[in-house]
Amino acid sequence: MIGPRTRGVARDAVRVAIDTPALKRQAALEWARLRDAFHPRRLRQARPPRWEHVPRWMKWTGGTVAVLVAAIALFLAWFDWNMLRGPIARYASERTGRAVRIDGNLRVRLLTWTPTATVEGLKVGNPAWAPRGDMAQIESATASVDLIPLLHGDVQLPLLAVRRPNVALFRDQTGRANWNLDRKSAKPFKLPPIRNFIIEDGKLTALDLKRRLAFAGTVNANERPDAEGDAFRLEGKGELNGKLFVASAKGGPLLNVRHNRPYLFDADVRAGGTHVTAKGAIPKPFDLGILDAAVTVSGDDLNNLYYLTGLTLPNTPAYRVSGWLKRDGLTYHFTNANGRIGGSDVHGQLTVETASGRPFIKGELTSDLLDFKDLGTLFGAPLPSKAASPEQKVAAAKLQATGRLLPDEPLQIERIRAMDADVHYQAKAVKAPGLPLRRVELGVKLDHGVMSLNPIALHFPSGRLSGTARIDASKDTPESDVDMRVVGLRLEEFVKKVGGQEPLSGLLAARAKLHGRGNSVHKTAATANGAMTLVIPRGQVRQLFAELMGIDATKSLFLYLAKDQSPTDIRCAVAEFQVRGGVLYAQRVLLDTGVVVVAGKGSVNLGDETLDLSFKGQPKKFRLIRVAAPITVGGSLRSPKFGVDVGAAATQTGVGIALGVLLTPLAAILPFVDPGLGKDANCAGLIQEAQAGRAPVTGASVKAPAPRG
Repeated sequence: MIGPRTRGVARDAVRVAIDTPALKRQAALEWARLRDAFHPRRLRQARPPRWEHVPRWMKWTGGTVAVLVAAIALFLAWFDWNMLRGPIARYASERTGRAVRIDGNLRVRLLTWTPTATVEGLKVGNPAWAPRGDMAQIESATASVDLIPLLHGDVQLPLLAVRRPNVALFRDQTGRANWNLDRKSAKPFKLPPIRNFIIEDGKLTALDLKRRLAFAGTVNANERPDAEGDAFRLEGKGELNGKLFVASAKGGPLLNVRHNRPYLFDADVRAGGTHVTAKGAIPKPFDLGILDAAVTVSGDDLNNLYYLTGLTLPNTPAYRVSGWLKRDGLTYHFTNANGRIGGSDVHGQLTVETASGRPFIKGELTSDLLDFKDLGTLFGAPLPSKAASPEQKVAAAKLQATGRLLPDEPLQIERIRAMDADVHYQAKAVKAPGLPLRRVELGVKLDHGVMSLNPIALHFPSGRLSGTARIDASKDTPESDVDMRVVGLRLEEFVKKVGGQEPLSGLLAARAKLHGRGNSVHKTAATANGAMTLVIPRGQVRQLFAELMGIDATKSLFLYLAKDQSPTDIRCAVAEFQVRGGVLYAQRVLLDTGVVVVAGKGSVNLGDETLDLSFKGQPKKFRLIRVAAPITVGGSLRSPKFGVDVGAAATQTGVGIALGVLLTPLAAILPFVDPGLGKDANCAGLIQEAQAGRAPVTGASVKAPAPRG
């Protein structure tokens, strides 16, 4: 077909090429003929029909497809979907392992860009191991899906409306939960994006035997975005570990929710003395695997959080801690932690990983100022009544009634076996009246029931108490190993001044290496075996105290009345105990000063916490009036009693004999405490004297009996 523009160009070309009148007339005739030949009407009349060139088989195929499409459309429009209730329920039962029933109507609308399905009377039963009854009952549920995104594998729900859902959650003591289709899977709950989510008259009940939780609540999501109050609300109450449990959560409308727009919420949970508040957002609505919230936790004892979180936390005084909680799949991050536990401030961060099915806590915590009495709760020590929780007051009353000092609170073995941890704590300063403590470091590792405390470090101005401890709770009866050392400690830092002077000064070194069995501090100590040694390689003591150890009636009394503060040197002091069956047997107890030599013997029973010690002193110079009677220490660890056993007065042996009996084994004792002590001038000098024969050996040290059992 020749258009107007083409005809104009041709006409102009002819006019230029032909100048004569005859040629012009001839050209006009030819142009008229061409115009008539290529007129659109003539071209349409000359074109053959379109269907004449289409093969017959294609015509039949197209017609058949059109008929089938029309038939399918009519079938889907008039089909009774209730006929598929049984097959759909059986398929769902096989996939979930729970009996699924559809007792009401099933309606489906497919011929639309947003196919919709409505099911009535939907019931999902419990697994075989759970109590009889249904896990969920739903009066009706309607869901629609966007067709175009679905063709690309992207599920988007424009509407999910649930009417009168009744959900009953259950978990047994072994941790099996009826809502977990696969017990090995710990993936967080996640729904596809829902644009409009409507919940009407929902009910939720939960019975958790493992956490000792019973809860009944209601769930509603208002249909109108301008509804008064909070559009979404969950609230209810029950019991947690025998105490009142109240929980509520609220949020904005669930209408016009966008997958890339955070959904804001508030939550408040109270369980006995524990209170948890959270204010945050779900960055991707309906994906509960991602969560950001500002959280504040307070209560009587951190240990009580186990029933809410499943985490094994230490016993503590009353606390209040705030921080930022972020969930990323199976990992929880608690950062910017800031608060107080008892009289101590606490800061830091913790991470909890749950991918393996066993919670694993890792973190760093610090205190600018630690109240030292708060640290004792880690080992079951009672707190002052004002700072103790009701449970802690009961435990303290029981301990007080026994008259014992060592706590007997049982170790929570099952909780320790259920999780792992690696946490380091440091206190930059310490509040400890009467104790010159400067810093504290504590590292805790927990691995499948084995707890390791490393390091345990208490730093003083001139030395430290440090070591390790290991508690193996993977066995039926836990076993504990402790290895603690005292290095470079100055005695005068622990003794109050008298008349402006220290009554006792010098270096102290000590070591305790023990192994015991039991589920509490007291039971472990009552079965302990090992050794404990204290050494004062050099120092000074008030001469009055030294004389009193020799029971010198005239000299000591005179010095006391005259308030004489003159010191005498401590050449060497050693106290070695062998520990068998929870009893400390004195092997070598020696105090060698410039005026007296004191030897001790006896035992300390950690089972009944009784003391049976005696110390006998022998002056190095003649005393006019003195009684050769030992000083006794009896009573209990909580209430020791001091006295003089006059009836045990006996003839004193020579100073050299006493030194020979006690000093000869020092060559083996001192390296046990501190390898450097073997070179100390005073204790090493005494050892050389004994070995040279100037202090002959005429006796033997006390031997401990064989271990009990």
